[in-house]
Amino acid sequence: MKIVNLGGKGSLLDQFLSEVRDVQIQQERLRFRNNLTRIGEVMAYEISKRLPFADEDIITPLGIATVPTLKEQPVLATILRAGLPMYKGFLNFFDHADSAFIAGYRKYKKNGKFEVKIDYITSPSVEDRQVIICDPMLASGSSIELAFKGLLEYGTPKHVHIAAVIASQEGLDYIEKVLPESMVTVWTGAIDDELTVKSYIVPGMGDAGDLAFGEKTDN
Repeated sequence: MKIVNLGGKGSLLDQFLSEVRDVQIQQERLRFRNNLTRIGEVMAYEISKRLPFADEDIITPLGIATVPTLKEQPVLATILRAGLPMYKGFLNFFDHADSAFIAGYRKYKKNGKFEVKIDYITSPSVEDRQVIICDPMLASGSSIELAFKGLLEYGTPKHVHIAAVIASQEGLDYIEKVLPESMVTVWTGAIDDELTVKSYIVPGMGDAGDLAFGEKTDN
């Protein structure tokens, strides 16, 4: 499995990442969502460099220009609800892409422990296609594992790109064990070392879904 860390190189991505982490700036919910969208746009551009292009003759008002163009649009998949702002950034760039949506949640037990459940997926065929799964936080890796396996019900992708704003090292180690190595590339803006017993990344940025859309009540 290939891991590409786009952060820490002194770019606008680092600026956007600093703002989604900042506890003060996080209070501006619109700004938080917009920063996740902008990070999605940056990652879409970077991932596009790994997708297949072919030269195409484009007729201009004054002649013909030969330009590399995307051979096929990817399938964009996101895990609801936290992934929606980031997904919007990808869709801004891959504006003709097909989309898949995955609903996942934590099912808590009486002892406080939980397991991740996926209860809804809608997707086009992913057979022999490039798939991009975007989710702001790659924490334990369980959600990504279940999302990946759920999408396999719709075909076998050519390649799967997993895009996360922040990943934990533990989560990366986990999905490296459970997902097919040759089929997966992980793209992230930062890799944090610590994961709490409740699977929150430290220092991370908190609960991306709550910060983007408001606190939820767990039933």
